[in-house]
Amino acid sequence: MSEKIATREAYGKALVELAAQNDKVVVLDADLAGATMTKHFKAACPERFFDCGIAEGNMMNIGAGLSTMGLVPFCSTFAMFGAGRAYEQIRNSIAYPNFNVKICCSHAGVSVGEDGGSHQAIEDIGLMRMIPGMTVIVPADAKEARKATFALAEFEGPAYMRLARLATPVFEEDYPFEIGKANVLREGKDAAVFACGLMVNEALEAAKLLAAEGIEISVINVHTIKPIDEACVSEYANKCGNVITVEEHSVIGGLGDAVASVLMGKINCKFLKIGVNDQFGQSGKAADVLREYGLTADQIATKIKETL
Repeated sequence: MSEKIATREAYGKALVELAAQNDKVVVLDADLAGATMTKHFKAACPERFFDCGIAEGNMMNIGAGLSTMGLVPFCSTFAMFGAGRAYEQIRNSIAYPNFNVKICCSHAGVSVGEDGGSHQAIEDIGLMRMIPGMTVIVPADAKEARKATFALAEFEGPAYMRLARLATPVFEEDYPFEIGKANVLREGKDAAVFACGLMVNEALEAAKLLAAEGIEISVINVHTIKPIDEACVSEYANKCGNVITVEEHSVIGGLGDAVASVLMGKINCKFLKIGVNDQFGQSGKAADVLREYGLTADQIATKIKETL
């Protein structure tokens, strides 16, 4: 690992790069450009930036309209307000007609910290995953967030990308990014750990702790929750026999359920979901809140050992 950069920061800067290459890209925000980091695009391309005010539903509808003109709209706000407040507009105005709109929401998960449970979206992956035809992406680090932004601009159809407020380590290795293809970051025979977003780094750190005790786990970065990489999930479940999913999201409806849907009735393995257990978040320092919900490397390592 090297420096720490928030995926939202990488997204905002990637949009500026993208604008220079693709004149169809436009960006919409709901009065949060300073937090979602679309401020970078606003400064570089003010004529292609639309501040829709605190009206997330309207923003999604405007994005839908712009897409019918051949433009590629990126709609940005907090996950709670995008996936939550504007759910109906995303479902009926964007996904139902299969419009080419990218919904990129930051400040997801309990790592939002001090903003508290009302602003900590722990249901967004599930909500977006349930919408027919919606692609769902959760980048693990800044490099991946940049690549995902570029990939989404080329991808045809509605998509949701989940971004984080918290600055997290950037992986030293430059992994490829392809929508729908998971990346195996570490090989191990004792368990297959499927993680997304901020939890990928925690899973890698947990793997180091376990290796010191003679337990070797595979760590797979499932950056695309939908469509999930069924072949990779099946291969590593078969290979390891023990499957653990780790996500900064409710254990209901997210990565864990996506992996379970691949395996159920097909592969015989032990299975554990690590995430937020059917409860709301709460206010506190990001590191403290993550620990409260058992989402730190040492806690993940302990849960994996108990499963084995």
